[in-house]
Amino acid sequence: MADKEGVDQLFEIKTNFYIGNYQQCINEAQRIKPSNPDVRTEKDVLLYRAYIAQKKYGVVLDEIRSSQSDELQAVRTLAEYMANENQRDKIVRDLDSKMSSSVSMSNNIFMLMAASIYFQDQNCDAALRILHSSESIECMALTVQILLKLDRVDLAKKELKRMQDTDEDSILTQLATAWFNLAVGGEKFQDAYYIYQEMADKFSSTPLLLNGQAASYMGQGRFDDAESCLQEALDKDSNNPETLINLIVLSQHLGKAPEVSNRYVSQLKDSHRSHPFVKDYMQKENDFDRVCKNYSASVSA
Repeated sequence: MADKEGVDQLFEIKTNFYIGNYQQCINEAQRIKPSNPDVRTEKDVLLYRAYIAQKKYGVVLDEIRSSQSDELQAVRTLAEYMANENQRDKIVRDLDSKMSSSVSMSNNIFMLMAASIYFQDQNCDAALRILHSSESIECMALTVQILLKLDRVDLAKKELKRMQDTDEDSILTQLATAWFNLAVGGEKFQDAYYIYQEMADKFSSTPLLLNGQAASYMGQGRFDDAESCLQEALDKDSNNPETLINLIVLSQHLGKAPEVSNRYVSQLKDSHRSHPFVKDYMQKENDFDRVCKNYSASVSA
């Protein structure tokens, strides 16, 4: 990892990546001149992860060569997984093999990329096993995210405390606190909103932060305010899957015509077919159609 000077040097790049301002992250990474090889590697990792977040997998696969660092190879593996849906099972099997061998668990980027692949693959247990021994603040943040997905708010609270003890002022710690507040609900919805708003005021408003604000508003039943946030997020990125999903939920709460949410669903199916929400939605559609056919057959008989 980079030394203290390197961390300061990459602060803008990290900040933009963590708040979802991926193009600005890329712009800053291309502009900066790293002070040493470790900083260069860390900068390149953030640069290519930002390209992955933009779904520009080809850039990563074209530019990261086999001769480059282990950290960048780990990022390339994530890009391969995201880019090739029909190769994902093989990539996961290869990753399983690496994890069962003498792979070094001191490489935080490898741990983070491997855990991200398992998380995307819906294997939360494997992801948590990898992250368990890491002291990296980003690995801790992913651990909080996974635990909240599993509805283990109790364990997420402990991991969040570990983050706060490590670096209370970190943007990742603040974001994890907001995620935790959303999961707890009640009065914590307002606390989550303040965190997202403070980040937007201090840095810039992004779809990630706006979706967080919208979720906070919806938790408080303030659906009109949530709609304003989501419309702003849509203006910034008309194809962001989280924005589209939240708009589907919001349209139900606002009692909008069915065709409104159906448009968002169609857009998700077109552009984000491998998204977990879309996969789950399509599975439920198939289950419903199968039950209807069975019911129709029994009525005809």
